[in-house]
Amino acid sequence: MSATIKATGVGSHPGEDQHAFDEAVRVVLGELGEGLGVPYLPEVPGRGATATMTGRGLAVLDDLDADLQPAGWRLTGSSGSPGVDHRRTRSLLAQDLDAVEEQARDFAGTFKVQVAGPWTLAATVERPRGDKVLADHGARRELAQALAEGVGAHVADVRRRLPSLERLVVQVDEPALAAVLSGSVPTASGFSRHRSVDLPEASQALGWVLAAVAGAGAEPWVHACAPGTPWGLVRGAGARGLSVDLAVVSAADHDVLAESLEAGESVALGVVPGTRSAALPTDAQVTERVLRWLDMLGLDPAEVPGLVVAPACGLAGADTAYARAALALVRTSAANVQSG
Repeated sequence: MSATIKATGVGSHPGEDQHAFDEAVRVVLGELGEGLGVPYLPEVPGRGATATMTGRGLAVLDDLDADLQPAGWRLTGSSGSPGVDHRRTRSLLAQDLDAVEEQARDFAGTFKVQVAGPWTLAATVERPRGDKVLADHGARRELAQALAEGVGAHVADVRRRLPSLERLVVQVDEPALAAVLSGSVPTASGFSRHRSVDLPEASQALGWVLAAVAGAGAEPWVHACAPGTPWGLVRGAGARGLSVDLAVVSAADHDVLAESLEAGESVALGVVPGTRSAALPTDAQVTERVLRWLDMLGLDPAEVPGLVVAPACGLAGADTAYARAALALVRTSAANVQSG
């Protein structure tokens, strides 16, 4: 079997206005729109709260409303009358999809969109009475189910806009999952921590969302770059793609990633820094790092069709030139790995 090693980005890009988003779309499609690339819907959180990962996640919710408070996003119930900021975040998502549709309507390969996962939303959004949704078992369940319902409609919308797609990936972002499970998410006062969530509940809620993605005809991935993310639990919940930062994965994680690749699933391996805090490596260095990892696992590059080369995390903390260079680097490195 001859593998096709792919390249992609995590999702976020630098900038503070609509021009920055339009430029991010051009960068993504220019660097990843052909050959080995998996282009994606960029996120430009510098535009404000409505454009952050949390805002984007709330835009997808079905039958739950939210508004923006000084402390951040807060659920307001299921009145069917979302506040002005909730309407804005939904409008911004639609506007961003309009821009991608205009430039990529005839794209026929694999395309990726991202959405905040149920546990990251529960750890960042407040319930109507205050404090995080994480504090309330019933609220956690309601939020996860609303997200699952909304994701199905979101997938259908993307499919309608990009009708030629061969494959659609939905990356569920769960950067807070490890903190939720370890009981390290601070309460509103900051003087205490929310109790850890039991593993079966964590798996169930994530599973609802991943099943909704699969049920809508897309491929469910999960991304997290936090150490301690339980990749075995994530895969068991239904993820068919694991997007990781290679620098923080544990020995047990390596086993799960290998099992995923051997099963024909996807692993997006984060091997390029997301910011200029570290020098951008050469494509030879990135290629060597990926090949060494595969060799450590006893895997042949020619037999891992689900391998994807990516930055370790999002690129929002970089600048446009670095973001473009990082995507070009993962594309070139993917080609190098494929050629052996």
